[in-house]
Amino acid sequence: MTENFTTISGWIITLTRAINASGLDAGLLFDKAGINPSWVKDPDRRIDIESFSRLIEYCNKEIPTRDFSTRVGKYFHPGMFHALGYSMMTSSNLDDAFKLIITYQKILTDGCRFEMTDHGSFVSLELKVEKYSMTQRSVMTQEVVESFLAVIIEFTRSLIHEKFDITKVEMGFCASSGLDDSTYLETFFDCPIEFGHSDTRIFFKKSYLYESLAVSNPVINHAHKSVLDDFLRRVERHDLTYLIKQEIYKSLAFGAPSQQEIAKNLGMSIRNMQRKLFEQGTNYKEILEDTRHSLAVSYIKQAHLSCCEISYLLGFSNVGNFNRAFKRWTGKAPGNYRKIYIQTEV
Repeated sequence: MTENFTTISGWIITLTRAINASGLDAGLLFDKAGINPSWVKDPDRRIDIESFSRLIEYCNKEIPTRDFSTRVGKYFHPGMFHALGYSMMTSSNLDDAFKLIITYQKILTDGCRFEMTDHGSFVSLELKVEKYSMTQRSVMTQEVVESFLAVIIEFTRSLIHEKFDITKVEMGFCASSGLDDSTYLETFFDCPIEFGHSDTRIFFKKSYLYESLAVSNPVINHAHKSVLDDFLRRVERHDLTYLIKQEIYKSLAFGAPSQQEIAKNLGMSIRNMQRKLFEQGTNYKEILEDTRHSLAVSYIKQAHLSCCEISYLLGFSNVGNFNRAFKRWTGKAPGNYRKIYIQTEV
């Protein structure tokens, strides 16, 4: 079966604005790339990454500077990310906004994975491009990756309403694989560009993460997250890891379910489930741990829930086991974690 990687249809908003501003024929270029502009009206519609890549390539051929990938960033609109864009806008700080990208990254695309790494006084936002299993070819071209970075950076600059200085950009591509002249990247990102790295990363000062956002609104943010969760369920409805997590959620209060139980509930043999998870680079134990960890952090922030109640909700046989697991996940005892969280929020 042919692997098919996609991205959100909201890209059409920004792509159309960038194409028109470049004096090009948007209708002709979209048609040539196999993208229907009317798809933007359907938030559940996805754009094939290959079609996206062709569109960027066609646009670059029509402009002398061949910098269409960064032009896209200049015409970014939050609506292109649908509910994710508005949820990011109403986050309390940049850290929360970036974590939304990581949590809901499959809404944006399944062609890459977003990760954030702490480097002391600096932080990197990483974009790890997937590869086609048969050919090991990167799912995203350099120009597509540049478009994603340009949009994220321009959105970030609008969120904190001040100059967002990037220390450097590491590109997960060899210099020869991209355009002949990369000065357009240095101009847009306003920092050194290094090629030949394993993955693409942008580095910036850690202090930016805790900048308050101008339109932060916890009430609206919470409402958007409900929409996001529903959106993500629709995107992931055929994803095995997602289906397993849903079964775990249903069973946790009665104790941690075994993989035999989960496989039976999904109508699969345990061997088939293990094989499919292996192909996705994970296993049942990791999924169970990740699910418990995520829920534990969410529950501990809710002051009305005691550690005993949380322990029960997560399927632990006793509070001691929960306390040890929580410290393993976060490096802190549950009580200390809650205390620090409350002090930070005040």
